[in-house]
Amino acid sequence: MLLRLATRGSAQATAQSTAVADALRAAHPGLDVQLVFVETLGDQRADVPLHTMGGQGVFVKEVQRAVLDGHADLAVHSAKDLPSITADGLHLAAFCARRDPRDALVGSTLADLPPGATVATGSVRRRALLAAERPDLQFVELRGNIQTRLSKLPEGGALVMAVAALQILGLTDRIAEALEVDRMVPAPGQGCVAIECRAGDAATAALLAAVDHAPTREAVTAERAFLAELGTGCSLPVAVHAERVDGDLLLHGFLADPATGRTARAVASLAIDPAERLSEAATVARDLQAALAAGGAAEA
Repeated sequence: MLLRLATRGSAQATAQSTAVADALRAAHPGLDVQLVFVETLGDQRADVPLHTMGGQGVFVKEVQRAVLDGHADLAVHSAKDLPSITADGLHLAAFCARRDPRDALVGSTLADLPPGATVATGSVRRRALLAAERPDLQFVELRGNIQTRLSKLPEGGALVMAVAALQILGLTDRIAEALEVDRMVPAPGQGCVAIECRAGDAATAALLAAVDHAPTREAVTAERAFLAELGTGCSLPVAVHAERVDGDLLLHGFLADPATGRTARAVASLAIDPAERLSEAATVARDLQAALAAGGAAEA
């Protein structure tokens, strides 16, 4: 049987998709998995800040279209690139075991950055979180593939990257400091690879069940419920991360208003029941919106 796997052509996406292909071949001996490379809008416009292009979806729509049009059987994405609502005609069939979800500083630790230092990042989330801790920092845009971004380290400053992206490419030696999730809350789905197939394609979904990681699915689904509550029109910096701690599923949430500098944070222990869990994640999002509207600087 042949499975065609649609993916972006970047080094990170190719490495992630190759790992998925290898895992599927190992789980299903004799299965033939081929990569189908797709260029996305985000790849085509690498000089444009992501937040001006609509953010989520710019790295996935063309990959999804390859599956919907029958040119591929499944689509592999960084889960943090996926909109919170699954596209019509597709089924989110697998969440691969999450790698390290943290953000990392390259070039310097946060404490060692001198006053007024420059930090390169194209993420409004990362800017808001760092500015909340170090309002003296200056920020510049950062786009391009991993190697291009690493080459743009500001003099005397730092750049921010996902630990998982450096892990998959064997570049963790570049990390000066990995920031813990309760301090630098990750993007929803960060560190996870998600796989979609066509809705109704039971055969492909059954094959993908072998690489679906239940703890990661539990956590990322809660994060996506938080994000969905904010709506696709939310332009604020959003961060959320769920993880098991001593048997409890803890959700860290963060919202910021870049115009005012206001921030709101929350940590909640979510219910065991899946439906209640998603409802509670949505409630945390609403509470943070209310806190931000009321003046921010909230911590719950």
